[in-house]
Amino acid sequence: MTINSFLICLAVVAAIPSLAQNQKPAAPLTYGEPIKLEQAEKVMAAALEEAKNNNWMMAIAIVDTSGKLVLFKKIDNTQIGSVDVAIGKATTANNFKRPSKVFEDAVAGGGIGLRILSLPGVTPLEGGELIMFNGKIIGAIGVSGAQSTQDGQVARAGASVIK
Repeated sequence: MTINSFLICLAVVAAIPSLAQNQKPAAPLTYGEPIKLEQAEKVMAAALEEAKNNNWMMAIAIVDTSGKLVLFKKIDNTQIGSVDVAIGKATTANNFKRPSKVFEDAVAGGGIGLRILSLPGVTPLEGGELIMFNGKIIGAIGVSGAQSTQDGQVARAGASVIK
């Protein structure tokens, strides 16, 4: 590579952040009408199917836009501690308008990310996912009982049935 080629590559790489700054930011997520029981039942059925297909014992919570429980199920022999954790993951996703994994990642990164631990009502573990309908948040699902990645898999399977 010649010095001119290197300088051109360097200039292109340096320009990438400024290109990103010129992009419009994503519209903020907004809350819609709270999830209906019929919708929550569909979400629950899909999540339970994913958990059972993998032989995972899990607690599954669905909350509405106010962060209050709409539907809850616990597969037989699920550890008792998963009840509150599932509800916590669902309320975290709903109340902060993002998957609970965002908080897990911030804590895992250490440093300034550890401030997450002082936020009231945050369960910083993967497994809480937003439930979206017509581009708006209608609630969230929280799953606990297996590894965080498995909890997330089940939560995403449930949330994906609402379009």
